[in-house]
Amino acid sequence: MRILLSNDDGYFAPGLSALAEALSDLGEVVVVAPEQNRSGASNSLTLDRPLSLKRAPGGFYFVNGTPTDCVHLAVTGMLEVMPDIIVSGINLGANMGDDTIYSGTVAAATEGYLLGIPSIAISLTSFEGKNFAAAGQVARELVERHVRQPLKDPVLLNVNIPDIPYSELKGFEVTRLGRRHKAEPVVKTVSPRNETLYWIGAAGAAADAGPGTDFNAVERGFVSITPLQIDLTHAVQVPSIVQWMK
Repeated sequence: MRILLSNDDGYFAPGLSALAEALSDLGEVVVVAPEQNRSGASNSLTLDRPLSLKRAPGGFYFVNGTPTDCVHLAVTGMLEVMPDIIVSGINLGANMGDDTIYSGTVAAATEGYLLGIPSIAISLTSFEGKNFAAAGQVARELVERHVRQPLKDPVLLNVNIPDIPYSELKGFEVTRLGRRHKAEPVVKTVSPRNETLYWIGAAGAAADAGPGTDFNAVERGFVSITPLQIDLTHAVQVPSIVQWMK
């Protein structure tokens, strides 16, 4: 089995190392990740300059680009054989609800999905990162399940894992994306050179977090598994827009 790993926290991130360790004996594991932290990069591709591929002493490959660049480069140029599955993570911090629009972790998996490869995004839902090993075990179970019961079509799974020991996880729950409140305002500061600077504000709290959502599952101690799709067409609005255009 050929497994391609990537992330958005950078090739040096502890979550990526934990993921590689957890999957190391399941097959041939190749890691291609960003040279630096590219959290929030979403699905951006680098088109204004060439990319470089280098290998770190530990064996991980890194690219001076985005998570999407890493997967695209690996699948379409670096690897001689297509991977059987792509796993992105383990992200430090949740990727639930609206987070998925901006997430580089989800973007790396999305690129694999668009290239026809089953892909999974794995996130640990806190910034403390106490239980990467537990998240690695969850990732392993999902990959093993894919081996035993491969889905007929390429699948894109967004997985969020409570930052608690593996023994305390309540199980798995298939969910839909919740929604967040409007993000906090930007934070305005002034530099030593008297320049006005802005920091993007924090994500809003959960707004739609009822039963069936990723927020609800994680809050109750379950691993949330959300199947994603890429079709952005607002199908319900198509008839009304047709009428509007007459």
